[in-house]
Amino acid sequence: MPHALKAIYRNGTFILERSCDLPEGAEVELLIQSPQTVLPLIADPSTKQRFLQALIERMQQNPIPLNAPRLTREMLHERR
Repeated sequence: MPHALKAIYRNGTFILERSCDLPEGAEVELLIQSPQTVLPLIADPSTKQRFLQALIERMQQNPIPLNAPRLTREMLHERR
């Protein structure tokens, strides 16, 4: 039966947040869920400037409505 474990990747090693009761040598499958968005590397300054300008324009064209529900801290945190 699948069992979820949380870990942090540090210095080439996955460090579990809590201990687990797996037998030595047990095979596991990792599913990576990155909380951060990885942006493509843009080396050319003029390309980067055009990208950022387009991003700002899209954000300005899609503002958050004034009557949008406010998110609480509980709503923003992961629940399991």
